[in-house]
Amino acid sequence: MFDEKTTKQLGYYVYMLIDPKDNTPFYVGKGTNNRVFDHVKFAIDNPHIVSDKCDKIREIGAENVKHVILTHGLASEIDAYKVEALAIDLLNFSGLSLTNEVSGHHVSESGIMTTDEIERLYNAERLEQIGDDCIVININGQYNRAMGTTAIYNATKQAWRIDKNRRKEIQYVLSEYRGLIIEVFKVSKWYDIARPYGPQSKKAGQEYLASGFDGEVAEDSIRDKYINRSIADRKKKGRANPISYADSINSNQNLWFIRQMRSFYHVENVF
Repeated sequence: MFDEKTTKQLGYYVYMLIDPKDNTPFYVGKGTNNRVFDHVKFAIDNPHIVSDKCDKIREIGAENVKHVILTHGLASEIDAYKVEALAIDLLNFSGLSLTNEVSGHHVSESGIMTTDEIERLYNAERLEQIGDDCIVININGQYNRAMGTTAIYNATKQAWRIDKNRRKEIQYVLSEYRGLIIEVFKVSKWYDIARPYGPQSKKAGQEYLASGFDGEVAEDSIRDKYINRSIADRKKKGRANPISYADSINSNQNLWFIRQMRSFYHVENVF
């Protein structure tokens, strides 16, 4: 643990937890004071909690986990979020399997991208609306870019909280990555899959039934409607739910149109 003098000087910082066997990072986080040490304590004090991070800590042994400060003295929490997101994105891109449950704040807006992805981001046509038989699933935290259609499918197919009654209506799943629709899959079958609650949940240690699907790349007549289209302007920053239904996407479209019309008439009235 850091002493009081050290914590006063640290400010906001970004840290890594390291497996000493091969000196490989397995978790990246940001914080202040003694946040860097909290993960080991939590994993040991709560042996019933199941998560990739806690399991890794117990496997290594609490006394063996290395704590590394990546950078410190950051001026604000926002700066810490940005550095954390960049570090997570960079390590994931390098092929390391981090135990972070999410990719980091703001990573979807300005994280690492290939030059082709940058081109698509700033030239993609806006997706005006989607069919009632479609949903959009954000796969920022599951997909490693430039790995092909199979990787996109595996990142998209499970496991999500989707109401069983709504599943009956969904025939197509749109894979969304960084605000772009990068693939469209036709669902052949939905299935249930058990998932543990997160370690911070009141139900930690218990499981719930999530949804997954089997399918294939959609036929061209459907795929061409959505592929490489952008919904970035309808994504609320910091939104945790990866699922967007047609009524949400399309109502945001209507709201956008209303705002544009109001803006237009306001300008006309001024003159």
